Amino acid sequence: MRILSIGFIVAGIILLALGVASSDSFSSNVSEVVNDAPSDKTLWLLVGGGLLTLAGIGGLFRSRGKSA
Repeated sequence: MRILSIGFIVAGIILLALGVASSDSFSSNVSEVVNDAPSDKTLWLLVGGGLLTLAGIGGLFRSRGKSA
């Protein structure tokens, strides 16, 4: 379970980094001007990355409690 949790954290951080990079892209800037919101891709990357990271951290705490 610990390896899976670490994998979730790593994947979440990668998605968050891609989301931040995507928020600076030309298409996201155009979407912000037209819709007054970032692009859907940016939002999915940021939300997905945040959820995966939180799931990984939660899994680490859960597995730590079982092994102690």
